[in-house]
Formats: sequence, structure tokens, C-alpha cells
Amino acid sequence: MDSTRSAASVRAEGDTFSLYRSSRPRLRGRAGSVVSAISTLTVIAVGIAVLASPSAAAFRRGFLDVHQMWIAFIGDPTKGILSVGKGFLLNLWLSLICEVIVLILALGIATLRLSTSPVLLPFRVLAVAYCDFARGVPVILVMLWVGFGVPSLNVPGLSTQSPVVYAGFVLVFAYTAYVAEVYRAGILSVPRNQVQAARSLGLSSTATLRSVVLPQAVRNVLPALLNDFTSLQKDTAIVSVVGVLDAVHAAQIAGGVTFNYSGFTIASLLFLAVTIPLTRYTDRIMAKDRGRRLAGAQ
Repeated sequence: MDSTRSAASVRAEGDTFSLYRSSRPRLRGRAGSVVSAISTLTVIAVGIAVLASPSAAAFRRGFLDVHQMWIAFIGDPTKGILSVGKGFLLNLWLSLICEVIVLILALGIATLRLSTSPVLLPFRVLAVAYCDFARGVPVILVMLWVGFGVPSLNVPGLSTQSPVVYAGFVLVFAYTAYVAEVYRAGILSVPRNQVQAARSLGLSSTATLRSVVLPQAVRNVLPALLNDFTSLQKDTAIVSVVGVLDAVHAAQIAGGVTFNYSGFTIASLLFLAVTIPLTRYTDRIMAKDRGRRLAGAQ
């Protein structure tokens, strides 16, 4: 990609955005604050009115019982209720471990797909087929296949693994394909003339990839990588379908014992407590990256 065209495109994008913003009538100062406050209070009032209506009483009892939320969160072994909070810790460390493995494997898949060596042709075909399959089949279906299919094979050392191992494998299998495509897009976004300049200085292909291409590629796709990490953290809830005792499974057990489903609400709040900060951090990174690009195009 030509760097001159890139700078022009970014400048045009900034000009278009500025024109769009300036063309919108905006209320400023005290009037804008008053309108914002009124709209916010209106939305809050409508939400409270809906939840406080008599028709929503069953929903409040079944999903918004604060006492039942607390019991589900801490657990009650005497009644067979397991802790949603402890189950959520499994979701957290499973997402962290899987993310580290995904970042490493996805880089290998992306590099393989971009290689041009004739010797690697069969592996490139396999990599393409793997990415198409992993991105095309819902994660929950792969989870069911692996979680219930692998133990039925009766393979020594494989069929006796913990369900957590199967669940982690499926998450890595699915998200490696997505992250590999993100890496590949980032590598392709690096201007070709920079690669040629590095090679002309005597750097090998590996050194060029490590020192020139990858730092820029990762910086270009960092928001997308953070979005995938947020999605992976949420999708750890799927592991409950194969019997892993995570937050969702613990909430299901609590609901089956008490016939109250406020445990699902506290599990949702725990996921939100992690994903919202990650999302806001991703937005911040995207804003800084866009500002840097616009500043460089001036």
C-alpha cells in the first residue's frame, strides 16, 4: 500500500468526519446539559416504570431477587448450591490461558498462510480449510462434539481428560482461526516498501518479520485483538454445556435448587464487570490510534 495514498486517505477521512460533525446542529453550554439531563432521566424513569409495573412482578421475583443473588454468589453447600463467584474465577483463568495460547498459534497460522514456499503448499491449504471450518461452525457445536465425542472414543490418555481440558481446546481451536485472520490483515497492512527497505539493509526474512512487520502489524490490529479477547472471555460461558463448573453452570444449579434464577443475573453482572472495562479500553486505544494517524497525515 502506497504511503502517500494512505496519508491522503486518512486526511480525507478526517476532513469528512469534521464536515459531518460541523454539519450537525449541536446544543452548546447550559442548553445542551439540560437536554442531556432530561433525556437521561427520561430513559431511567421509563426503565424503572417498566420494572416496577405489576406485570413485571414475576420477573423481579425470578431474576432480580437480591437475596437470591447473594446466595448464588457465595454458595450454600448445605443446600447443594455452588458459588457463582468461584465459578467465575474459572471463567477468568480459562480465558487468560486460552488467550495466550491463541496469540501464539494464530501468529503461526497467519505466517503460514502468507508464505509463498512451494514446499508449504499442502500446509497452506490445510490452514485455509481450518480457518474456514473454525469460523464457519458455531463454537457451541464444536464444544458438544469434543466434550461428548472425544470421551466416547475411549482413547487412553485422551478420553479421560477433565472437561476443562476439552473446553479449553475448543476455545483455542475456534479463536485461533479468528485471531489468525486479524494477524494476517495486520501484516498485509504494512507498506511493502518498508519490507523492501529492511531486506535491502541485509535483514533476513525472519528478522524483517520480527523487527519491522510484526510491531507495525500488531499496532494496526490491536483494537481488533482486544475485541477478540473480550469475545473469548464471554464465550467461556459456553463451557457449561460440557459440565465445567463455571459461573453459568453454578447459576443453573442454584436455579434448579431454589427455583429462582437470580443466579443468572449475578453471573451476567460478573461478566459485565470484566467486559465493560475491556471494551472502554479498546475504545480508548482506537481513539488514540485514529488521532495518531490523523496527526501523521497533516
